[in-house]
Amino acid sequence: MNKRKLSNILGTSLMGSMLLITAIFLLIFLIRMFSKGFAVLSPEFFFSMPRNAMTEGGIWPALVGTFLLTTLAMLVSLPLGIFTAIWLTNYARPRWLVRILRIAINTLAGTPSIIFGLFGMAIFVNLMGFDVSLISGGLTLAILALPVIINNTEEALRAVPVEFRDASLALGATPRQTIMRVLMPAALPNVLTGAIISVSRVAGETAPIMFTAATFYSRRLPQGPGDEVMALPYHIYALMTEGTHPGSQVPIAYGTALVLLLLVLLISGAAIIIRSSIRRKRQW
Repeated sequence: MNKRKLSNILGTSLMGSMLLITAIFLLIFLIRMFSKGFAVLSPEFFFSMPRNAMTEGGIWPALVGTFLLTTLAMLVSLPLGIFTAIWLTNYARPRWLVRILRIAINTLAGTPSIIFGLFGMAIFVNLMGFDVSLISGGLTLAILALPVIINNTEEALRAVPVEFRDASLALGATPRQTIMRVLMPAALPNVLTGAIISVSRVAGETAPIMFTAATFYSRRLPQGPGDEVMALPYHIYALMTEGTHPGSQVPIAYGTALVLLLLVLLISGAAIIIRSSIRRKRQW
């Protein structure tokens, strides 16, 4: 057996072992989550208010708060991120400014989420006077999602064959028409996939909303953008770290974690289905 073949076998075996170990840990995690959390799931758990110091009742305010925070964040970050990516890909000048902007965007993409929380508290809560509220948390999460959306949209636009652009311009289309009618439709599956994955990340973040939006306990739904909100990730954190009745609250925390996990899996599955559907339509 020659050296190259032996190296290939060893490399394949190592990658297979790593994959198997990852799958085992994932399976253990899922089994534990389902065994601990499934017992508390019920229609009442989903659609009722928390009661008796969070030892009974459900997670309806946390579900609604997570939905509102995520929706507000994406309404701000998605159009801003897409248009920024279009500008960087097609119009940005001069080159030194583009390089600085790309460094800043990549730095933000790798910044720990707790830093975004502190930034949101300093700017939106204190400086702009929004206090701890839905709007402060939504804007903070929007900034968190922005670099991911920009980078993903840029990569999607670059993946479009350059012949598409050249053919459109050669037929007399303007650069704006080429972008909106040729490049963006071709890049749409990857753009949507990245956007939905960003939704999953935003929905599961705890640190950014801890200082800007979340409250430990509320018996009512938010009435406006200036109200505090409950949210699924912070609800889990609060029950596991600040709860005074662990015997009753820990099972609720596991149930909430299972709901959040299923929500993220549902969103990720939706991304796969949407992407496959768009590609099938284009093949026809």
